[in-house]
Amino acid sequence: MPKTKFCVGLSDISDSYMGCIIDDWGVLHDGEDAFPEAVDTLKSLKERHKHIIILTNDRKTALQKKEQLKKMKIGPSLYQDIVTPMEVVRNGLIAQDKDFFKDIGKKAYLFTHDGDTSILDDTGVEAVEDINDADFVIMMGMAYPRRTLESYEEDIKVAIKKRLAAICLNQDSRGLIGTNFLVGSALIARRYEDSGGIVNYVGKPHSYIYRHCVEIFQEKEIYPAHTVMFGDTMAHDVIGANTMGLDTCLFKSGLHAANFMHCENLKEVDNALKNLIVQYNNVMPTYLADEMAWGNALPDRKHKKRKLPKRK
Repeated sequence: MPKTKFCVGLSDISDSYMGCIIDDWGVLHDGEDAFPEAVDTLKSLKERHKHIIILTNDRKTALQKKEQLKKMKIGPSLYQDIVTPMEVVRNGLIAQDKDFFKDIGKKAYLFTHDGDTSILDDTGVEAVEDINDADFVIMMGMAYPRRTLESYEEDIKVAIKKRLAAICLNQDSRGLIGTNFLVGSALIARRYEDSGGIVNYVGKPHSYIYRHCVEIFQEKEIYPAHTVMFGDTMAHDVIGANTMGLDTCLFKSGLHAANFMHCENLKEVDNALKNLIVQYNNVMPTYLADEMAWGNALPDRKHKKRKLPKRK
């Protein structure tokens, strides 16, 4: 069985890939500021003509995410595409021409914690207040603590009886805002499935959003064998990309930092990684690195012009 390769930085592996899918939160920034070496690393990838997709579970459109990143000095010249669940769903509802979006309908009932229906703006789909009027449902959150999971039971029963298609975004069971946890859409989705319904998930770690990234790359003639996912979570980034056959690079500085913080040598790092892999269904990252940093300098061979033979 191949082992995870330890990397000093992205320069160790950059020449093996043309497509880079990069998680944002925990990899590029902390929600407020870009990490010290992240911007320079993006610049180095750009200089080597890599196609970069920033992939996030954030509840934003691509335009909103672009503006957020600009404030952190992560400008649009440093990447080619932003993919968010919100953007994928909006485009699917507008086109309604493939997969579970095909002819899904024009009336949606939204499960959301704040009553926000902006996901439907300019899609041609309207939000309905009565689930009996809906063609399908979208799960984006719970109005917790005002409403508990049990208070959604009647709506779920009606949806199941009507065999309504369901789309789930932002499928974290709990989301942290400040020091408070919000109950997420995954709990409603699980109850929906337990009741016999089918839920179509859009967002990491599920394959649909990774397949969307792969399709973007394929338009550039970049294929899965030439693509790597950079992330800080086993559950969302490594396992999600692995379902599409993509190589992955896990950063120790993110969500799993506590697993590695007391390691004093490579053997201890290796043991910590093995324990982490066991916790996540034995799915192994292709690479392990400290953080989003370039690492060792590379010779600038990719930019040297080929010398033409002298004319006789």
